[in-house]
Amino acid sequence: MNWDDARIFLAVARTGQILGAARRLGLNHATVARRIDKLETALGAKLFRRHTAGSALTPAGERFLHVAERMEADLDAARAEVAGEDEEISGTVRIGAPDGFGVAFLAQRLGALTARHPALRIQLVPVPRSFSLSRREADIAITVERPSEGRLFAVKLVDYALGLYASRAYAQAHGLPASPEELARHRLVGYVPDLVATPSLDYAAEFSPDWNAAFAVSSALGQVAAVRSGAGIGILHAFIAREAADLVAVPAIAPIRRAYWLVYHESVRPLRRVQTASAFIIRAVEKERALFI
Repeated sequence: MNWDDARIFLAVARTGQILGAARRLGLNHATVARRIDKLETALGAKLFRRHTAGSALTPAGERFLHVAERMEADLDAARAEVAGEDEEISGTVRIGAPDGFGVAFLAQRLGALTARHPALRIQLVPVPRSFSLSRREADIAITVERPSEGRLFAVKLVDYALGLYASRAYAQAHGLPASPEELARHRLVGYVPDLVATPSLDYAAEFSPDWNAAFAVSSALGQVAAVRSGAGIGILHAFIAREAADLVAVPAIAPIRRAYWLVYHESVRPLRRVQTASAFIIRAVEKERALFI
């Protein structure tokens, strides 16, 4: 079997489209379709169900995906071993992260990594969504839950606190609640419930069973901006809110805790650029661990 055919298969599996794979690989759409047909003939199995909206893996395709990923990992490991430790760290690493952690923490620190390794390219995607590591939407993902499925490597970075905050102007005009029950008498800023990336981020009920946000923003940093404007009381990341002098905490209602995890797919584990970026993030968080609690 030709590795190039397996590489094309992986691109189609990860993009979910023959056209998307062709764009990613810099190939003609017809060439990609022809190579997939050739691979299916060689294996004697249908690997994709082709629809107008894209290409979905068949059960045989799912099984072959694991084989192709092992081939890719073995090839990457061989390249890394041949290159040796003196080879310059190069290539691109895409990092997916929640917008709060991605913008407020990582964006200010990853420049030091690219300065240290001039041939390394970092793509930071700080958006409030989940990333498919098996489809290579990101090489590294920062998540708020430890993954329970898939061939993934995960390490806990740090616990972080979420608490209630208001602008000083809002607190002076309306006061602050002395109990969760009093929250109902205040304007509240929250998130859009049906757009939360994971159940652990649907945490409003932990502050009040009757949380009813008058203003909802599907972004952690957007919620910070709304609270700072005086729109109401919101649930904010403590490590972000503490940096804003115009915000005050609601002391009568205790914060809650969540955790950040660093995750990558086993297939990229041999890549030195991924290991270098992962180690940098882990060290950066460890150095400033007190910031998050």
